[in-house]
Amino acid sequence: MSKIIAIANQKGGVGKTTTAINLGASLALGNKRVLIVDFDPQGMATAGMGIEKKENTGIYPALMDGTDLMDQILPYELDNLYVCPSSPELSGFEVEIYSENNREKKLFTALQKIKNRFNFIFIDCPPSLGFLTINALTAADSILIPVQTEFFCMEGMPELLQTLDQVRSYLNPMLRIEGIVLTMYDERTNLSKQVANEIRKSLKSIVYEVIIPRTVKLAEAPSFGKPILLYDIKSKGAQSYLKLAQELLKR
Repeated sequence: MSKIIAIANQKGGVGKTTTAINLGASLALGNKRVLIVDFDPQGMATAGMGIEKKENTGIYPALMDGTDLMDQILPYELDNLYVCPSSPELSGFEVEIYSENNREKKLFTALQKIKNRFNFIFIDCPPSLGFLTINALTAADSILIPVQTEFFCMEGMPELLQTLDQVRSYLNPMLRIEGIVLTMYDERTNLSKQVANEIRKSLKSIVYEVIIPRTVKLAEAPSFGKPILLYDIKSKGAQSYLKLAQELLKR
């Protein structure tokens, strides 16, 4: 099995990078070979895994210069986990290839060459529905959407679903929704419970059963350059992502 999953939501701060890192690490711990592609110019996944963001490294030269993508992939300290980092030049990617043919398929072309070397490839998308995200959705088999259990959680969802329809129509007819992951859940508040219930009523079976809690440990782990499994495997956050990995595999 080999699958490319874009982790996307144009709303920022919903847990995209946290999910990419920790779901990837959880699957790697289960002996799945996992690659995390940091496709966000801000490089949060790169930094969150303790990797220095350097110029002309990672995914950018593989897209622009024809560099072999495998040469840009770094092994992580956790067995079976690999990272393709972001670099500052990625912010100018859209402008640089604006006049090229098949510009929406740049990432697709690069990943197809290495896809079969991994069981899962997670693309950590930027918080927008711009050109980088369109490239990611064109390259992906499916999209995983983190949604935080807060008041404005559904803001932007209609626009995201419309973008998915457009990508299916013009670029990637096989793209499907892998699922929706509820994040930043605070069991102490009625609001989180109400929001989670409303999302389940509205979106039904595409919402994962596992909910990712809001915890201090999950927030701290990136500052140490580690997935939560290596920072505190007994924490609620770590256990939630391990269960999410199991649920994803069952689906």
